[in-house]
Amino acid sequence: MPLVSNRYDSNRFDSDVAEEGDEVVTIGDVAKAAGVSRSTASYALTGKRSISPAVKQRVIDAVQELGYVPNAGARALSTSQTKVIALLARFLDDEFAPAMLQYILGVTNGARELGYDTLLVSEEDGVHALQRLSSSRQVDGFVLLNVSEEDERLAVLGKAPQPGAMVGLPGDPDGFDVFDLDFVASGRLMVDTLHELGHRELILVSQPEDVVERGGAYVWRLANAARERAAELGVTLHSSFGASQQPGIGDDLKRLLDAHPSATGLLLNNEAAAAALPSVLLARGISVPVDLSVVGRYSDDFAKTFSLPFSAIDSAADELGRRAVRQLVARIEGGDEAPAPHTVELIPPVIHDRGSIAAPTKAPRG
Repeated sequence: MPLVSNRYDSNRFDSDVAEEGDEVVTIGDVAKAAGVSRSTASYALTGKRSISPAVKQRVIDAVQELGYVPNAGARALSTSQTKVIALLARFLDDEFAPAMLQYILGVTNGARELGYDTLLVSEEDGVHALQRLSSSRQVDGFVLLNVSEEDERLAVLGKAPQPGAMVGLPGDPDGFDVFDLDFVASGRLMVDTLHELGHRELILVSQPEDVVERGGAYVWRLANAARERAAELGVTLHSSFGASQQPGIGDDLKRLLDAHPSATGLLLNNEAAAAALPSVLLARGISVPVDLSVVGRYSDDFAKTFSLPFSAIDSAADELGRRAVRQLVARIEGGDEAPAPHTVELIPPVIHDRGSIAAPTKAPRG
């Protein structure tokens, strides 16, 4: 049996325990099975003392046979690390929950691949949650979602002994690792793409106004950039907020299509609108892209989940989560070698063409 020494290093502690089925396997059980003392078994796993290769192999074999897994609490006492990352994310009524899940999966999958567990913290008082977890040393670091323009959690994070990273660009990112889609470039790209095809009147549906009021800067960053670009190009852009769920968002889409029958392009910075749009178009007999070109902003996984046929800027939810985790783990494990200075990474937008954009027809809809 090969020696799996990289699994048993100085991040272990001699009182670690784990469960196999309903029974608790201890370091003492490992020592007995290997025919060595408890301290020898511990040294063989931690590397704190030199142990002969033959003895170390017997201990490793016993570990694998018994299914022994070191206990995280004991390991934390030994190394000051828990191998746990706290993910602070809230499921808000004015945001589409399935879209938030895409970001959460990016963080949790990225953490697991790097050997970390994720503690999802969704309580409303994010400041208190961050203070509690930081002071109790329950986690090695933090990833923040739902980042607002003036996010109150940042003051606490800046003073915490643990490092942090965030998905979402705050108003002042100085001193933090920040990862986000470039929403300004996204708004411009949406307008440029349809303008180049000949569209001269567009509708933009954004997230609910509540999101803006609480500091959801990504909404106005995209909307403002789209309006400015449209004005530069002589394109008429009707900008509106939309609800975050049915039936409200369906009604909003119907109202906007009725109000602007000569619009030939629809821009969506609202995942709920993208999910509701197919049924709205079908009920009205509107064909995409013959009657209406559509460009959204959501992740590829989101498009697959809802079988969306619309071209869209990939929100890169999975990639953003993974980048945040990689940077965070580098700071956790790097010590003096930790990456510096802090970074702000904005992913350039790319439209994934699913066949929903084309040159406009001459006759207006309706």
